[in-house]
Amino acid sequence: MFDKLLSPEVLKETWEILRTDFLFATWETLYVTVLATLFAIVIGLPLGVLLVAGEKNGVMPLPGGVMHVLGLIINLLRSVPFLILMIMVFPLTRLIVGTTVGTTASIVPLVIAAFPFVARLAESSLREVNPNIIEMAQSMGASPLQIIIKVMIPESVPSLISNATIAITTILGYSAMSGIIGGGGLGKIAINYGYYRYKYLVMLAAVVLLILLVQVFQSVGTRASAKSDKRLK
Repeated sequence: MFDKLLSPEVLKETWEILRTDFLFATWETLYVTVLATLFAIVIGLPLGVLLVAGEKNGVMPLPGGVMHVLGLIINLLRSVPFLILMIMVFPLTRLIVGTTVGTTASIVPLVIAAFPFVARLAESSLREVNPNIIEMAQSMGASPLQIIIKVMIPESVPSLISNATIAITTILGYSAMSGIIGGGGLGKIAINYGYYRYKYLVMLAAVVLLILLVQVFQSVGTRASAKSDKRLK
């Protein structure tokens, strides 16, 4: 098997695929991952803030029923496996994008799968803020909105960046799975060539490239988190 895998014909064919398809596939993967992460943060971060600030003893208490429903929705969406979720949201994807197939169409299920995850990550980051700092801001007459914007979020920036790194690497993995339903990128190449055509060397190259992208995102996120941490200065 390995003799055939590394035969001159296979190596030549693999190089040709790498040369012609991989650059655009990498761009598609980055495009989907970054956009989906941004949208997930735009939706998930406010929800994470509500999960903390809206508690009974929070800075902006909300009715218990609202908090219960919010937590239930987030937990339900997090519980659905991504492959099943992609199929379930086909009507919404078609409504927003106009199609359920393609690179752009895969952003919709990625966002829906990721924003509950981001909300929980944001919640955990905000809970790390020292309560004494919040009490000090309240004693100085700061409004709930001011406490959230000027105290809670700035104080949790290092943790938020670290968790955003976790989110983007997770979404990167999800984007590879979207190739099963016609999404583009490296996942599509790995499935089309590795699964359907038994070109395992191409699939291996796609997996290695995905691992490298994860390492790049992780390194950038770790450095950004460390630079924003006032305790390390």
